[in-house]
Amino acid sequence: MAVTIKDVARAAGVSVATVTRALSMPDVVRAATRERVLETAKTLGYQPNRAARGLITGRTGNLGLLVPDLANPFFPGIVKGVQARAHEADHAVFLADTDENPAAEAGLVRKLAKQVDGVVLCSPRMPEAELRALAADIPIVLVYRRIPGTPSVTAAFLDGMRQAISHLTALGHQRIAYVAGPRSSWANRERVKSLRAVGRDVAGNGSPAGRASAEGKVSAAAKCELVEMGSVTPTFEGGVAAADGVLAAGVTAVIAYNDLVALGLLHRCAARGVRVPGDLSVLGFDDIPLGAMVHPALTTVALPKGPAGRAAVDLLLQERKEKRELPTQLIVRGSTGPAEG
Repeated sequence: MAVTIKDVARAAGVSVATVTRALSMPDVVRAATRERVLETAKTLGYQPNRAARGLITGRTGNLGLLVPDLANPFFPGIVKGVQARAHEADHAVFLADTDENPAAEAGLVRKLAKQVDGVVLCSPRMPEAELRALAADIPIVLVYRRIPGTPSVTAAFLDGMRQAISHLTALGHQRIAYVAGPRSSWANRERVKSLRAVGRDVAGNGSPAGRASAEGKVSAAAKCELVEMGSVTPTFEGGVAAADGVLAAGVTAVIAYNDLVALGLLHRCAARGVRVPGDLSVLGFDDIPLGAMVHPALTTVALPKGPAGRAAVDLLLQERKEKRELPTQLIVRGSTGPAEG
């Protein structure tokens, strides 16, 4: 039989009202009494009724989490981080998948808002104006998206891109392609901005000015040209579709928007008899588990997943308006190697 609040009150030698206050409004109960009640509740294994507690405190003990695509192996790591931190804080998590549909996001958030104390929005695709309207009505934290005035958790994309390009130029690559993700994606815009900033930084060290090419915009650098190949869907199929253009661009290395795109590039290269990394080095972003399982294993820039989810829950529970930027790390594996010739 489940332990009730009356059982706790009887064992602690206090009233039911005192137990209720000690559990829901601890600051109004004397420290010694509060400690006795909490210790008794713990010993008896008492679990508060969430619905009843919600009536008292106005809080549900639930959090919402929206992700754009659970089939993308990048997002489960964030989900696990959110769930783990929420569990530590005695909160449940309601999860929804928006299926990459920006039009569905706002409606799902408003439905969840009736049952949760706040919502973590992971890589939301909706326009900034809609996000602002939601943030005005509902406590939200953004993960891998940033807008002014709203708490967020992102990664150091600029440093990650700098690590990627430094790695490839150190291997002797002088012409490097970048396969972009969706134009509407904030993360893709940050990657492109970082790519161009790194190109300007290196070019500022005395290299000639950039020149236009048939493949896209080119930034000339002291050791490399950075060639933007255009946008693809952020999927394995998107990488397969982009591969022929990359191979026609005369590059010796390619950086993909994410690991799924990079895996598609690897697949198409194998089908065409292109050696990786002998003929083409391939580098991704995210560090999904599949990247270490293929051959050759994928070199990638690891983005924080579990830590990002945990940080988002902390911001939500603490009601802090911070913008946290977590570090990135280059993971060198077999898909990158010295430029030949």
